[in-house]
Amino acid sequence: MSFSSFRKCAFFLCMTLFVLPLAAQNSYTLQKALQSAKLNNLSLKEEQLNLEAAQADIITARIRPNPVLSNQTILVAKPAAFPVNTGWDNSENLQMFWQLSRPFQIAGQHRYKIDVAAKNVLFAEKNYSETERNLFLDVADKWLDVWTSQKQLSIIQTALSNIDSLVTINRVRLKNQVITPTDLFRTELLAKQYSIQYRSVRQELVNKQKELAFLIGARDSVAIDTTYNFALPVAAVIDTLLGRSASNRSDILAAKSLIDASNSNIKLQKSLAFPQPELGFIYNPQNAVPYIGFSVSFELMISNRNQGEIKKSVILRQQAERQLLTIQSRLQTEVDIAFSSYKLQQENVKRFKSVLEQSQTILDNVRYAYLRGGTTIIDFLEAQRSWLETEQQYYDVLQQYHQSYVQLLFATGLINQIAQ
Repeated sequence: MSFSSFRKCAFFLCMTLFVLPLAAQNSYTLQKALQSAKLNNLSLKEEQLNLEAAQADIITARIRPNPVLSNQTILVAKPAAFPVNTGWDNSENLQMFWQLSRPFQIAGQHRYKIDVAAKNVLFAEKNYSETERNLFLDVADKWLDVWTSQKQLSIIQTALSNIDSLVTINRVRLKNQVITPTDLFRTELLAKQYSIQYRSVRQELVNKQKELAFLIGARDSVAIDTTYNFALPVAAVIDTLLGRSASNRSDILAAKSLIDASNSNIKLQKSLAFPQPELGFIYNPQNAVPYIGFSVSFELMISNRNQGEIKKSVILRQQAERQLLTIQSRLQTEVDIAFSSYKLQQENVKRFKSVLEQSQTILDNVRYAYLRGGTTIIDFLEAQRSWLETEQQYYDVLQQYHQSYVQLLFATGLINQIAQ
């Protein structure tokens, strides 16, 4: 076997060893990657504990105050005062005071506590959705990185295969004295450069696959389904997108939930300005004579009428309302920018396809002319480099288009729906 044949066999063996593991991996579309992250991402699992903690507050709010049992025991301290034939532990020489009482919540305090806890759960749920939205953006960006790396690897693999074939042809042509040794050296040099690029891009792809696997909670490295269709799930009309985002985006819903929780908290704090009466039953045996009675106590709201917490709750509601206004204003800007960028990148991809076709035609023509002696090796190598650069630029433009698509999904909140 010649060295050239051995090199080609080794190359295709390496390709087989690299591609077969990818084939055995799960192939993730963008939607499948988002769904996997929703179920398996470690950060989301940690965030879920906040939901459980908020739900536990409802249990606490529903619990009524516990009754209080108190006792006071008073002994006759002077033995000379004891009745005849009695000791210190005799019932005639002691007084006991038993009281069983319980605080009562008035002015809707119990109801408002439950309502505040329930509204905080809703806020925690919407806030969790916002955490998901930000995570989905990271997952989608990393998914696109893997997608682009796979495409770049495929391009370089094609270029390397083509130049390797030319190396084999040029060795035969050199033996037949059709070309000079310089032509062969130039061809081999370009083949070595492509080989180095291929190994670098392949390692970069492996690294990005591992990063994506971590984000989506996969145990093994992942492969990307490159057939994904980057098309909006709704009509690409800016008014439609603004309307949907204003009603569905998770940070908008979280801000509205926070306002509802703040309103409930104001009611609770105002109700706490009323005292909580404590009613009880008394059993009081004194010197062997039993007494019974009832007790009532309540705090005198003279200086402390919960003024500070009431004012604080009003300020927190104002803060939540301003936060909502800020988000709504920012939302319109974000959606407008993302939509404009999406339409521009979509048009750039369409226009670049003709450039791609021209580059391929030029390479085919120059290669044909070079193999028939109609042009020099320099023209061919230049055409080859130009073709590779054009292909890489095309996928750079395509990545920008895909990123603008993901950014538009993020800005409108539709990215959460894709993960359903």
